[in-house]
Amino acid sequence: MIARKQMATALPTPARTDGNHGVRLASLIILAALLLWEVGVQVTRTPVYILPAPSQIVTTLAAHPAHFAEAALITLGEATLGLLLGLSVALAIATLVTLRPGMEQGVMALAILVKSMPLAAIAPLLTIWLGFGVLPKVIITALLTFFPVLVNAIVGLQSAESEMLDLMRAYRATAWQTLVHLRVWLALPYLFAALRVAAPLALVGAVIAEWTGASGGLGRIMWLAYSNLNLPYMFAAIFILSIAGAAIYFGIVWCEQRFTPWRDRSTHL
Repeated sequence: MIARKQMATALPTPARTDGNHGVRLASLIILAALLLWEVGVQVTRTPVYILPAPSQIVTTLAAHPAHFAEAALITLGEATLGLLLGLSVALAIATLVTLRPGMEQGVMALAILVKSMPLAAIAPLLTIWLGFGVLPKVIITALLTFFPVLVNAIVGLQSAESEMLDLMRAYRATAWQTLVHLRVWLALPYLFAALRVAAPLALVGAVIAEWTGASGGLGRIMWLAYSNLNLPYMFAAIFILSIAGAAIYFGIVWCEQRFTPWRDRSTHL
C-alpha cells in the first residue's frame, strides 16, 4: 500500500500518447514487405520449394484451417504451461533470495548454469527419458523462460529505496509484510518487462521441443514440412507462430498498462 501511494503521488500523471500512428506505420511497412515479397517471387519465378509467395501461404492456411488450428492449440498449451512453470519457480526463488540475501550468489550461479545448457541437446534427452508427451515440452519451455524472469524479479524486488525500507521499519513491518506491501509493487514493471521477453520465448521453446519428437503441434508441422520440402506448409506454421507471438506480446503490454498505471505509457512498447 505504501509503495502504491508513494508512486501515485511522486510520479506525474502520464500524458496520453497517440499510438495509432505507430500502428498504422507498422501495418504499412508489413503490407509493403508482403507486396514486395509477392512481386519478387512472381517476377523471378522462384520455385516454391525455395521460397513460396505469400499468396501460396495464405492458400495453404485456407485449405487446412482445422489442421493448423489444432496444431496451434497444442503448441500454445505447451508454451503456456511451460511459461507458468518457469514463472512460478523463478518468482519463488527470487522471493527466497530477497528474504535471504546471502543466498543470491549461489542461486545465480546455478541459474547461469541452467541458462548455459544447450536446449537443442537437452530436448532429445528429455524426449528419450520422458516420452513424446507434453511433459518434455513443458520442461524445455520452462528452462527457456526461467532465467529472464528470475533476473528481473530479483532486481525488481530489491529495487526499494532505503527511505522506503526505513519507513516500513518505522511502521514495524515484518520482512514478509515489506515484501507484500512494498517490494512486490515496485517489482511489477520489472516482471512485465521480463514477461514481454519470456512469453514469446515460450513459443520458441515449445517448437524446439516438438522438433525432437511430438505427435502434434506447429513444431511437428514445420519438421515434417522441412523433411518433405513443403515450404508453403512450413511458412504457414511460421506465420501462425509470428501472429501468436505478437498477440501475446501486446496482450502483456495491455496488462502492464492496467496493473502499473503510474508508469508512462510511452515507455511500454
